[in-house]
Amino acid sequence: MKKALFLDRDGIINVELNYLYKIEDFKFIDGIFELCTHYQSLGYLIIVVTNQSGIVRGYYSEADFEKLTSWMINEFAKEGIKITKVYHCPHHPELSGACSCRKPEPGMILEAKKEFDIDLENSILVGDKERDIEAAIAAGIKKSYLFDETGLHKTSKATKTVSKLKDIYYVDTK
Repeated sequence: MKKALFLDRDGIINVELNYLYKIEDFKFIDGIFELCTHYQSLGYLIIVVTNQSGIVRGYYSEADFEKLTSWMINEFAKEGIKITKVYHCPHHPELSGACSCRKPEPGMILEAKKEFDIDLENSILVGDKERDIEAAIAAGIKKSYLFDETGLHKTSKATKTVSKLKDIYYVDTK
């Protein structure tokens, strides 16, 4: 079985903007390439799990999402990082009904486990919202990090709250 580093997209890979779908608006968060390089060197698959309700809301299309995703994957590749797969949930319970893929549900993580034979107990998730952490816990991931640059999250079910992405691998190696 393989280990994976699961990453939320908005707020972890890129600066959070409401309903981001344009390449020109995409800005990588400081430290994301170093974080991925570190875990990739340890044999982790890099997998993105992202809620994208902007699709069901009609703010952008699946094609818009796929275009941005392709560009993002290519930017990681330029840094020597292989994104194994990007899973996305285009739903929102108020608009499309309940689903098993929208975080805090663990559906995207469980799908990745099945598709890539992932050992979830020894995998890691990094998110910027408590629903990311809840999805990790529901899927059986034992180690999760809440990325909070602002210091506003006072409590979390995450293994640790960090204010810089590089803090994750410093903490994780101790």
